[in-house]
Amino acid sequence: MTENSAAAAVGKRSSKRRGALTFLRDVIVIIIVALLVSFLVKTFLVRSFYIPSGSMENTLQINDRILVDEITPRFTGYHRGDVVVFRDPGGWLTGESAAQAPRPWIVEAFDWVLSLVGVSAPDSDDHLIKRVIGLPGDHVVCCNAIGQITVNGQPINEKPYLKLAAGESEPEVVPFDVTVPADKLWVLGDNRDRSRDSRYNQDQPGKGFVPMENVVGRAFVITWPFDRFGLIDTHHAVFAGVPTPTPSGTSP
Repeated sequence: MTENSAAAAVGKRSSKRRGALTFLRDVIVIIIVALLVSFLVKTFLVRSFYIPSGSMENTLQINDRILVDEITPRFTGYHRGDVVVFRDPGGWLTGESAAQAPRPWIVEAFDWVLSLVGVSAPDSDDHLIKRVIGLPGDHVVCCNAIGQITVNGQPINEKPYLKLAAGESEPEVVPFDVTVPADKLWVLGDNRDRSRDSRYNQDQPGKGFVPMENVVGRAFVITWPFDRFGLIDTHHAVFAGVPTPTPSGTSP
């Protein structure tokens, strides 16, 4: 081998090593960026959850895929009528039916891709989703003479979002009379007769209230299946006549 050919061979091997090191560096940078994006998205923006039970029918169906807004409520707070996702305050999931049907492979694949950047929530089964009925300070009572819930003395007409059994005008009455503590929410499912919500967890240590620190965010859109794609109605108008509570938790 001539001196020139030997030098060329050494240069070629050196170039390959540099190329391998550059490739390894690029892979490490990509992984770091992906982890950073995952952290930022998961912590500050949106997350994707699926619906494992029928407790929010007909607003949400089993295996619906939803997006949850984590950032807006940090500035605006939550409102009556908001549909919220939250971690189990303790003991709720033991009574929540989770009859999950098989999901199409394309949804599973999409889930896997989203989970790589922290958007999809593989722990959906460890969370619940309900509608906010009572905010901190609200006095929430079930029920008046015609079966309506009252908030700060104001009856609310929940028919726009309630799923009722055939022939029923109101869901089954489960009495309660509560004043929502600071930094807590009182939540109920739209499929009232099939939802183990605040009413049924009053014997738990949290007395049926959901701590704000457990709330992931506000569900705002259905993304799957495609024929159900659209915004989730908060029905804020249902609560438009509810007066602001006084510090004692009663209406003015």
